[in-house]
Parts: sequence; structure tokens; C-alpha cells
Amino acid sequence: MEGKIRTSKFKLNKKESLIWIIFILPAAIPLVVFWIWPMFYSGYVSFTNWDFMSPTYKIVGLSNYIKLFQDKEFYRVLFNTFYFTLGSVIPTIIGGLVFAVLLNKKMRGIKLYRTILFSPWITPTVAVSIVWSWIFEPKVGLANFILSKVHIAALPWLESEKWAMPAILIVTIWKGVGWAMVFYLEALQKVPEELNEAAEIDGANRFQNFMNVTIPMISPTTFFLVIMTSINSLQAYDQIQVLTQGGPAGSTRTLLYMYYQEAFQNFDVGKAAAVAMVIVFITIVLSLIQFVASKRWVHYEQ
Repeated sequence: MEGKIRTSKFKLNKKESLIWIIFILPAAIPLVVFWIWPMFYSGYVSFTNWDFMSPTYKIVGLSNYIKLFQDKEFYRVLFNTFYFTLGSVIPTIIGGLVFAVLLNKKMRGIKLYRTILFSPWITPTVAVSIVWSWIFEPKVGLANFILSKVHIAALPWLESEKWAMPAILIVTIWKGVGWAMVFYLEALQKVPEELNEAAEIDGANRFQNFMNVTIPMISPTTFFLVIMTSINSLQAYDQIQVLTQGGPAGSTRTLLYMYYQEAFQNFDVGKAAAVAMVIVFITIVLSLIQFVASKRWVHYEQ
């Protein structure tokens, strides 16, 4: 009986259904046109030999995927992608938390400091990357000037296989820390003061209080940021294009940049679409992990 009551509660008449459809369409149409349809079409193209120029093409089955997974360069690119993802996610999360803790106080000018730290996130990545390319200039750049002041030899930031990826990571972390900070500020303000007071009564110092009370309470935010920052890292392109163009010697070539090169430089659209499907697969896995974990947290909180 209870099940029947719950079922009937959510039944909609024709008028209500039409209203739902009217409200959903403005968001659903762009989603289908610019996201869902291109994704399925890319999946279809990955089974063809289209060269981006010819009006005709042939279905080649799994040939593009076989060619991709037999390509040693693909695994190097995959390694670069995971290196870039780990190298950007961990410092961004830690940096965002550190700044959130420091700025989670009532003090004069606190809003200005928060705005300054968040401003790189809303600045176009291309503009940011151009400025950083000047900073990393080997002879007159600010980075090497600072190193010279502490008696460290100048580094060939964007010209070395060893230092090109760290340079891109610096730009990416600098841009993303403020974004992570905003989420942590919100999470920190929701930590119940009663828990902190109870921990202090039990003899916990500030560090123990932070590790045993604050960190567990903001763990859902941490997990969300890890997933979203990982997805953003998989989609990184602008800073790589401006700073290194995937070089030197392919040392900063990631999956998305490989997709661009295969499609618009090598005109092997089928293989490029196969790379895109790999990116989609990784993104879906990360999204599913977040979805399942978030449901468990909601259940735990209830």
C-alpha cells in the first residue's frame, strides 16, 4: 500500500508533463546538439578511415583502436597525461586547502586576498599562458631572475624535456589553487564548532583537531575536487599549445593534444576519434566514481 501511495504521488498529468518538457528543453537542446550528439558521432567516426578532407570514407571496424594501442607513442602520451594529472591535482588540492585555512578568518582585507587568489581561475588560459611564457624566458624571464638571486643556475624551462612539464604544471596549479580554495572555504565554514570544542576539551591541540575533526568533515569536498580537477587536467590544452606545442620531443604531449595533432595536423580523423573515445572513457569512469561515492556520503550523513 505504501509503495502504491509513493508511486501515485509522483504521477504527472499531461499539463504538468508539458510544463516539465518546456522547462527542460532550453537546457536539453544545447546538451544534445553540442555534447551528446558529437560524442556519439565521434564514436562512429572512430570506426572509419576519414581523412577530414575526402567526402567519402570507409568503415574499418576496430582498425583505428588496434593501431592506437599498438603505437608506442600512445603509451608515452598516456604516461604524460597521468603525470600531468597527478602533478596538477595533488598540489592544487593541498594549496587550495592551505589558503582556505589561512583565509578562513575575520580580518581586515580578507575579501581582497580571496579575490586575488581566485582571479587567475577566471582569467583566460591563453592570456595567462602568454604571460607565463615571458616569465619562463631563459635569458630575461622573471623565473630565472629569481633563481639567480638565490644563486641557482638558470633553467631552460620550456626548451628542456626535463623542465617543460614542470613549467606547465606550475601554470596549471597557479591557475587552479584559487578555485579549490573557494570550495574549501565553504566546506570549512560548515564544520560544526561543537566538534572542535569537544576535541579541545578532550585535550586535542590545534593540529590534532585539524587532522581528526576538520579533515574528515571536509572529505566529501576533497573527493569532489580530486575528481573535478582530474577531469579538468584531462582536458588541458590551451597552456600546452601556447607554451610548448607538445614539445620538446613530445615531452608535454597529452591525450587531448594528441587528438588535436592526429585530427588537424595528420588528418587521421579516425585515429583522433579513437583517442577522444579513450578520453571519454576515462572521464566517465571518474564521473561514476564520484557519483557512487557521493551517494555513500549522503547516506552516511543521513
